[in-house]
Amino acid sequence: MIRLVRHAPPAATPDAPAPSWPLTPEGRALAAALAPALPVGALLFSSPEPKAWQTLEPAAAGPVPRPVVHDPRFGEVRRPPDTWAGGWRAERQAYVAGTPHPGWEPQADVAARFDAGVAAALAAADGSGPGVVVASHGMAITCWLVARGVVAAADAAEFWSTLRQPDLLAVDLGAGTWQREA
Repeated sequence: MIRLVRHAPPAATPDAPAPSWPLTPEGRALAAALAPALPVGALLFSSPEPKAWQTLEPAAAGPVPRPVVHDPRFGEVRRPPDTWAGGWRAERQAYVAGTPHPGWEPQADVAARFDAGVAAALAAADGSGPGVVVASHGMAITCWLVARGVVAAADAAEFWSTLRQPDLLAVDLGAGTWQREA
């Protein structure tokens, strides 16, 4: 079992690239509210983007303090800077549903790097203890779950659209299932 966390709401601004956005004050409060739902003592991994690792900070400082390991394999889809021209939701839905976009990291590449990160995280946990929590981003999580057959490709756009900020998903890779935990 692995738990995936989609990051809390970031302070999105056209003045800074998306990978540098920190959480909003509301995002920090939501991350703190999420922390008790995460397994105490689980190994914590995250994208190196502030919005992802900041979502795990309250859990890292919890009853069993531990570091959040920043792993670029859990980063969001690599793409050109956002244009802020609207239509971003439809663009992202089409992408996770399999439509390639010029200049965007291919979906299979996203899934492969994410899968390598998950394999490394699970190996670090060595099958013992409370497991692994990975904080990442909606499109990257969706690409990986589709590639692993946990989410059907036909359902990818809807799945991505229903992800919350933050969201906590328990994924059973052996059974090929997921469920929302919080």
